[in-house]
Amino acid sequence: MPDLSHEFGADIVAGPTGDLALSEGVALGRQRVLRRLLTNPGEYIWQPEYGAGLGQFVGQPASAARVRAVVRSQIFREAAVARSPEPVVEVRAGDDGRVFVSIRYADADSGETQSLSLTVGEQ
Repeated sequence: MPDLSHEFGADIVAGPTGDLALSEGVALGRQRVLRRLLTNPGEYIWQPEYGAGLGQFVGQPASAARVRAVVRSQIFREAAVARSPEPVVEVRAGDDGRVFVSIRYADADSGETQSLSLTVGEQ
């Protein structure tokens, strides 16, 4: 079932007919995974435990191992992420204190491999 399309950190956009854009399938799953990873626990008032809170690492020396553990602890909580094959989470610490995260997972409905990349921390 389609849902309102919204990329984390971006504005809501109009669809091709001028109404609000909708998202479904693989695109909706990607949006939900990204929203979970970037939402801080306690910010979603209906589910206070929701979110990985990767933003908490911004401005702090981030540990690649800690970021990887946070991502792995949250990613299976999204129904869009297939349990098998297991998601691959690669985390690399940069010399400038930032942490680069790359995630590959299979979409639970379609089986298509999805990739997400994000940077945690400040330059």
